[in-house]
Amino acid sequence: MQRIAHAGRPALALFVLGLAFGLASTTPARAEVETFSIDGAHSFANWEVRHVVARTSGTFHDIKGSVTLDLSNIAKSSVNAVVSVYSLNSSHLRRDVHTLTDEFLDARNYPEMKFVSSSVSPVTAEKGTLTGQLSLHGVTKPVTMEYQILGFGPDPWGGMRAGFKATTRINRSDFGITKYTPTGPVGNEVDITLLIEGIKLDADGKPWNAKAAEKPKVISYPMPTQPAAQPAPIAIQQPVAAPAPVPVPEKKESAEDQLKKKLKGLFN
Repeated sequence: MQRIAHAGRPALALFVLGLAFGLASTTPARAEVETFSIDGAHSFANWEVRHVVARTSGTFHDIKGSVTLDLSNIAKSSVNAVVSVYSLNSSHLRRDVHTLTDEFLDARNYPEMKFVSSSVSPVTAEKGTLTGQLSLHGVTKPVTMEYQILGFGPDPWGGMRAGFKATTRINRSDFGITKYTPTGPVGNEVDITLLIEGIKLDADGKPWNAKAAEKPKVISYPMPTQPAAQPAPIAIQQPVAAPAPVPVPEKKESAEDQLKKKLKGLFN
């Protein structure tokens, strides 16, 4: 299979294909294909759009999905991501609620946006282009992103992580979001930057752990059966009063719940 290496960066290529997924001296040989689950706590879909003559930016912080890397042939890698539209945050609650109405994202009817890759075209060991289908506001269209593999490394809990970045520019009117287009205070072009942190998964789909990978497999054998013991006489116990119920602390309302409540209030 094709090996991806940039003639001017042999050290970086060796890093990606060797040290990238762990310390060879402490872990066994690794498979060429690695799957990373997107860590929603450390991943963001950032956006930027013109407002009058300035720029307004924000993010979506609720991202789920996976990145599959084929180290022997990066072109066979893939990305699958789902973003909650309700996780919008532009640091201005009133603007967020307006953006979620049917004038723009229409979150009540389209609560998620999705991206599924169809092809990867590496240019160097760590950069290239990524093409796939973006589903937004009930419309699915192909988009192309410039991606970068930021690096790999162990985390403090014995796992392995990878960092990725991808950028693209879309016209929101292509996805049926036409308010203030072709002219108006809000621009049509939207710049998107994906910052993804992935957690390496084991073959069983659980987070990979270095210590667990090094632990030798223990084979257990069944013990010989013992004759069944005679049941002890049943003691009659006095009824015990049930303990008083423990009060459950009230769950704090999240920012997404606040947005949903305010958005619902606009239509009641």
